[in-house]
Amino acid sequence: MAASALVGIIAVLGRSADWFAGTGLWSNLLPFAGMVLAIGTANAVLLHLWLGMRARLKLKGMVLPAILAVFVAIGAGWFVAQEEFGRDLRKLRTLVGGMQEAERNTIAHQVFAAYRRSDLIQMQRIIERAQIYLPTIHEAAAAFAVDPEVMVGIAATESSFYPRDSKDGGRGLFQITAPPKSAVKVVKAHLKTDTLDMLNQRHNTFVAAATLRDYLAQMNGDLFLGLLAYNIGPANGGLRSIMTQYGARDFVTIQPYLKNLPRDYPIRVLTAALAYRLWHREGRLPRYEEGNNAMHIQSVGVPGLDQGFSPVNTLAKDKAT
Repeated sequence: MAASALVGIIAVLGRSADWFAGTGLWSNLLPFAGMVLAIGTANAVLLHLWLGMRARLKLKGMVLPAILAVFVAIGAGWFVAQEEFGRDLRKLRTLVGGMQEAERNTIAHQVFAAYRRSDLIQMQRIIERAQIYLPTIHEAAAAFAVDPEVMVGIAATESSFYPRDSKDGGRGLFQITAPPKSAVKVVKAHLKTDTLDMLNQRHNTFVAAATLRDYLAQMNGDLFLGLLAYNIGPANGGLRSIMTQYGARDFVTIQPYLKNLPRDYPIRVLTAALAYRLWHREGRLPRYEEGNNAMHIQSVGVPGLDQGFSPVNTLAKDKAT
């Protein structure tokens, strides 16, 4: 019953955050505060009624309160599965999350917009080519506690799942150029080998996962900055040096100082990761602008951003098929 009450509170608070959005004292802040007070009062009344009802139900049968609670829980579970509840939850997260949640939402909508502009036929071909590499990607992601969907996005962006040597020195599936020495060392230990061959796609994938983990740790778990650092690499001190030079502290303040390619790189990676998630779950890539697909895709969420900016401790949730 307590969990069901929490579901209701989240839904009402989420909708209240939408109804009373704004900074006006009388038109926004006080009505929202009043709604919070009303929710607390309503829950106290409902709790009192429930306790009285439970006592009367016990007189008619000991199991009746439990049966009623089960039905309420089933109803709450059904409601949680609806897209409307997902929207309410996102609105509440925006309200409570403050600047960090606002940044996450900004990145997410950049990804949704990029997905809308994507050539979905070409994207599906890339995902189909990825199939033979998925077991290795999931294995490496689990070994270094990074998001496997984000890893798929990186490989799609770097090589389109055509492993090769490129003119700029990139090698293999993840176009490895100059990985951190710490990443190389830990991969050698994990794979129990003294040498790594970047044309060996298992070696290449494990080095990419270890490199991503290092950059995420360097950027305090910020996925956007971690991907930027992965793309920029260690040249001239890497992203951390650039941020220090310009006094930037997050993706909002660093974007204006970057050229188009590195600035767009995280969005391209996460767009490919989103496409992979949709294809993996639904077997298709729905067009964003058709019907209610926009709201549906938003409810599916962007890989790596589902739990904020810290996928460092997130292990693979889905096994490759």
